[in-house]
Amino acid sequence: MHKESFEDEEVADLLNKYFVAIKVDREERPDIDHIYMSVCQVLTGNGGWPLTVFITPEGKPFYAGTYFPKNDRMGMPGLITILQKINEMWHTNRNALLKASEKILKAIDKTDDADNDIDNDFYRPEDEIYNTNVYNQIIEDAFDQFTHSFDMKYGGFGDAPKFPTPHNLMFLLRYWYKTKEPFALEMVEKTLDSMYRGGIYDHIGFGFSRYSTDRKWLVPHFEKMLYDNALIAIALLETYQITKNKKYADICRDIFHYILRNMTSPRGGFYSAEDADSEGEEGKFYLWTVDEVKSILGEEDGTKFCELYNITPWGNFEGRSIPNLVSEEFDNNEAFDDELKDFIKRCREKLYNYRKKRIHPFKDDKILASWNGLMIAALAIGGRVLKEVEYIVAAEKAVNFNKTTAYVCENFSCKAPVNDIEELIALL
Repeated sequence: MHKESFEDEEVADLLNKYFVAIKVDREERPDIDHIYMSVCQVLTGNGGWPLTVFITPEGKPFYAGTYFPKNDRMGMPGLITILQKINEMWHTNRNALLKASEKILKAIDKTDDADNDIDNDFYRPEDEIYNTNVYNQIIEDAFDQFTHSFDMKYGGFGDAPKFPTPHNLMFLLRYWYKTKEPFALEMVEKTLDSMYRGGIYDHIGFGFSRYSTDRKWLVPHFEKMLYDNALIAIALLETYQITKNKKYADICRDIFHYILRNMTSPRGGFYSAEDADSEGEEGKFYLWTVDEVKSILGEEDGTKFCELYNITPWGNFEGRSIPNLVSEEFDNNEAFDDELKDFIKRCREKLYNYRKKRIHPFKDDKILASWNGLMIAALAIGGRVLKEVEYIVAAEKAVNFNKTTAYVCENFSCKAPVNDIEELIALL
């Protein structure tokens, strides 16, 4: 909606003429998001983002929804239509809108009361949900679901779009540890290997993108998220601990290199994300042509690198190429001998330095405590498992940064910093 509507002059004119438009970052103010998401759920039966809410000057909501197109589409009212009709009603039948807001607030109060009335006994360990037999059956059912949805050829679960879901991989690692079921570990390794070989992994600057638009993990949505890379790093570390396969440790080191180089503030906190697009084009920053690579690496090295990373004259994304190792010839990273690894490292550095000169995707430099907590955990585990003091130091620096800057917002007000160590741990 940002590009489609909020940057559109026609929409902007209506908003500025008849409304006071307020845009709230749901990650900076989850308390406000929670309140108005409840409104949307009461009115529509579901929620989601982007969240659009209309309120009175006193802050009482009377209409809400999620995504609205600019113009009417396939039976869905467009934002322009909604703005015009609400403005008309505000001037001709304001009482109806005010009554609607009162009904909504009463409905939310009832929902909150129902939540508070839940019998606390439900959460006690002696409840049936914690019965060993029931608990074990839940675990077995979950494993069965993963085995049925697993993609035997490309790893991951289900069809496109494919998300990394590292928490699922960590479940399977724990299932293997408990049962020694080999297929649990096979699913994890197949998924991590395929993700690494695909274009969802940035083979030049490192780090994983948010998800793949195809089954092969080849074409990503190029946005990179801090929490994804933290959890993937933990899954890689745990897989390395089990298999002792150094490739998982190497991929994890590359993720940490990306985070410490590109996603760390001068004071030690971790930034949230990097956008998918630059110069108005999805993935432009990450794409290459054969001629471009050869001009940087030279004819011989450029040809070899393009063959290795499937960079072709016809490309794999809008006429250009996403570097990848999906080719069957390079099915296993262990096939790379030391000489080839040195060649790749040398070429990567040259290409990365060239890529730095391009217009970079927008970096979301918000520092969110909960996402920082995930990366702090990943670095702490990485420091211990890989015996890298640098990672421990980075984790400690991030903790100290959050000690002095983390804040909590509730009921439209914020307090900072969080001095209580238990509260800080909860945030992280």
